[in-house]
Amino acid sequence: MALAIKFQDSVDRGEVRDYADIARLGYVTRARVTQIMNLLNLTPEIQELLLFADASQDGGGTERDLRPIIGLVKWEEQRTAWRSLLLR
Repeated sequence: MALAIKFQDSVDRGEVRDYADIARLGYVTRARVTQIMNLLNLTPEIQELLLFADASQDGGGTERDLRPIIGLVKWEEQRTAWRSLLLR
């Protein structure tokens, strides 16, 4: 989550042109950068929980676990899916 915020800030400040620049600089695929950036589509509450999760706890799973939630447009649906993920 923090990486997505940092990447977006770098684009906003003009430090890099776009996500493709980030991919080149980070030696990762553009698809991977997109996966990371999609975390910004989560509700603010979920983003905050991910940012401040204790590293020794399961902070909601992996980015891959979050993909179905990220795909939900309505925030209430995201919250419901998030709660389900935490109960697994």
